[in-house]
Amino acid sequence: MTLDMIDSRPMPGLLPGVVGSSAPLRAVVDQVAMVAGTEVTCLVTGETGTGKELFARGIHYLSRRRHQPFVPVNCGAIPDHLFENELFGHTRGAYTDARSNEGGILAYAEKGTLFLDEVDSLSLSAQVKLLRVLQEREYRPVGSAHTVATNIRIVAATNCNLENAVQARRFREDLYFRLNVFHLRIPPLRDRLEDVPALALRYVREYSLDHQRTLTGIQPEAMDLLRGYHWPGNVRELQTVIQRAVILARNSVITAADLDLPAGIQPMQAHMTLKAAKTVAVNQCERSYLSTVLACCEGNVTQAARMAGKERRSFQRLLKKHAVSPLVTKNSRQVS
Repeated sequence: MTLDMIDSRPMPGLLPGVVGSSAPLRAVVDQVAMVAGTEVTCLVTGETGTGKELFARGIHYLSRRRHQPFVPVNCGAIPDHLFENELFGHTRGAYTDARSNEGGILAYAEKGTLFLDEVDSLSLSAQVKLLRVLQEREYRPVGSAHTVATNIRIVAATNCNLENAVQARRFREDLYFRLNVFHLRIPPLRDRLEDVPALALRYVREYSLDHQRTLTGIQPEAMDLLRGYHWPGNVRELQTVIQRAVILARNSVITAADLDLPAGIQPMQAHMTLKAAKTVAVNQCERSYLSTVLACCEGNVTQAARMAGKERRSFQRLLKKHAVSPLVTKNSRQVS
């Protein structure tokens, strides 16, 4: 499958990176287009690696605020004792090192969109302060006697179930309802496997340019493996796998041997084609056998080929196919 066989361009209307044509993805894109024209607060949920920030940016850049700042904030990276100062800013003399008035994140995001990633990581005290911003549309800088009105849109994101967090009293129910005016659920990659070829080819193109390679596509057997894998790390994991494959590829196309997918039978193999499942099993068996026979021969390729009943040249081709190094095997044997 070559780069020109599948349209791996971004979907119209959204930022680069939103690639695919599956029904679950189109449903989310339609929702983004609808909510972008409003001013409501949005809650974006989905597993790690599904691209929640990308869709949040889509909401912003399709909205009337598109020419104003989009400010992403990782809530889990802000220490609780600094949250108020980071978000609201401070006045001169508010504390020892406050030598001048300093605006916070809200001031920087004014008239734009504030994206609160990992919002579930906020402490209960920080949640109270955020709730006031949502309710009153104002905040008080640290050390100030006056409130400041704010005109921002808030889009929050989490990979956890906030309803469960509310029940466990780790997340305020009133804040949950304020954030969850519009709920955008991003599907995991395993629920839209038909988008994998377009995404994979897009990343082949991108990483070939980044690493100055001239790859033209992905071998059909390799693509079967990508479509058959269950992708627990979602799109982010696919990016990593393709980037590594682009670096390791020995030919003009990515082969099954170039893909660094976890060993062992994966749950999603039940949904593979028989051909893809056989490819997985054969590759795993060959790679394991080659490593074992080389270890027995202390890395001597000639002896290992004889033991395997193969000609040396044919045996070396197998080693190259599975990226098994006789030197590494020999050294590993000596260390052990």
